[in-house]
Amino acid sequence: MMENVNIFINGVSYSVPKNFTVLEAARQVGIEIPTLCYLKEINEIGACRICMVEVAEGPRPKRLVTACVYPVSEGMQVFTNTPKVIASRRTTLELILSTHDKKCLTCVRSGDCELQKLCKDYGIDDANRFAGDRTEYDVDATAAHMVRDNNKCILCRRCSATCAKIQDIGVIGANDRGFATHIGCAFEKDLGEIACISCGQCIVACPTGALYEKDQIDEVMDYLADPSKHVIVNTAPSIRVTLGECFGNPVGTNVKGKMVAALRRLGFAGVFDTDLAADLTIVEEANELLQRVKNGGVLPMITSCSPGWVKYCEHYMPEFIPNLSTCKSPQQMFGALAKTYYADKMGIDPADIIVVSVMPCTAKKFEVGRDGEAAAGVPDVDVALTTRELARLIDRAGIRFNELPDEEFDAPLGESTGAAVIFGATGGVMEAALRTAVEWLTGDELKALEFTDVRGIEGIKEASYKVGDLEVKVAVASSISCAKKLLTKIKNGEATYHFIEIMGCPGGCVNGGGQPVQPASVRNFTDLRGIRAAALYAEDESLPIRKSHENPTIKKIYEEYYGEIGGHKAHEAFHTHYVERNRF
Repeated sequence: MMENVNIFINGVSYSVPKNFTVLEAARQVGIEIPTLCYLKEINEIGACRICMVEVAEGPRPKRLVTACVYPVSEGMQVFTNTPKVIASRRTTLELILSTHDKKCLTCVRSGDCELQKLCKDYGIDDANRFAGDRTEYDVDATAAHMVRDNNKCILCRRCSATCAKIQDIGVIGANDRGFATHIGCAFEKDLGEIACISCGQCIVACPTGALYEKDQIDEVMDYLADPSKHVIVNTAPSIRVTLGECFGNPVGTNVKGKMVAALRRLGFAGVFDTDLAADLTIVEEANELLQRVKNGGVLPMITSCSPGWVKYCEHYMPEFIPNLSTCKSPQQMFGALAKTYYADKMGIDPADIIVVSVMPCTAKKFEVGRDGEAAAGVPDVDVALTTRELARLIDRAGIRFNELPDEEFDAPLGESTGAAVIFGATGGVMEAALRTAVEWLTGDELKALEFTDVRGIEGIKEASYKVGDLEVKVAVASSISCAKKLLTKIKNGEATYHFIEIMGCPGGCVNGGGQPVQPASVRNFTDLRGIRAAALYAEDESLPIRKSHENPTIKKIYEEYYGEIGGHKAHEAFHTHYVERNRF
């Protein structure tokens, strides 16, 4: 049982766990202490000084301390809103603003900026008593997926801590010292020159507009206005349970119907579901796994759905490239399907079809430009938008999202299964693949469809299943740091598996770098990954078809166009290759 201590917060007595910080204790009793640099278990450095409170312990007089790292103690008195505390926070905000680019009207984070909210809460205006010299930085737009604007950086270091601790990559950090300190890459290289994996976790960690995805809203609007183009859109499994957050809905709200209605009102010629391509991925991937198991192919086979993970593998662990499934990701499979099968059925030149995808992942912006992603001789996907970009596009179009009726995806590329829905959660690809692979290996109908061992937000999950005469060993890793640990075990001969799922972001796509940004006050104390994933599992359970190989549309497209699963025509459209990339 956790040992407690008795403390006073603003004169009221509370009993709180002994291992709590002042910030955690206050939060538990309903008092929000503001922060900027603090991210729980990621960036606990007490650097920004926004969370200052006054404490008194024993005979010592009251003094200012940083609540995010200061531990509680028996009899401690905490004061969170004294004149001294308020004055300290105001001064800190004024100092931050003295070197900050205050172009809030045009900032992508305006209205969703933690610094902006604090300035409003504490009545900070432009009449800054600390105004003086400030360094002007060039905006770095060299990466395929994101932009860095150090003119809006507050040096909280949440981005660099996330890159180093969550992803174990550490390609960004604080350069120089004192007034010249800034976030950059080694040797001041541009983002486009380094071995960044494009995951975007630094973006969702940033409290301001210093980091953001490359916005392609104007490009999509231009396509929609071009009468010579047939513009279609597809949305990834996780978007339905995250998009609603951009419009004030509770975390985990499934807004699939309203999302479809909004996309239709934006003018897309077809509103489709990437889930169909997820089902397609499963049948091709399960077939590939069975062929490797039966024919002595390279094992373990590792999933290739996460472009951030694939890019990491190419940069940092190229020895595992032969282990990667050759299947394209669902995004790219959908594009290939649209520009081959769909183009043929509709009688449209593939060059005139524009495929827009809505993804939880900034690495998808890099993926659309990869080699081997042009099944019809033109790029499979033309534009990859993040969840945030779609929300901004809906707002720009004046669509009143929460008032829309629920509508269904268009046929035929909108039909999918429960197996595809759970792709958005860590372990979902593995579970979906097992539902198909087990039936194909045994020839028997699988009654119990829940593979609970691979569910949950843990960074690494392992399981073993008896499938006929074969003991199938599987593992799931989410976040690059966990993937690195798992693969190191394999390299050292400490573990063997047949099949591994790896997602580049912790928790999988529901926590991708393109998902809605939540402030630290939410990220630190809310299980975003678990709540969003639970909504996907709930939809899976509600659907009549929950196995990818039973999707009628999947059966139809093979019968009508591609022939057999894993056959030559399917391989040409749905499989790709990988390359070793320079790490330095």
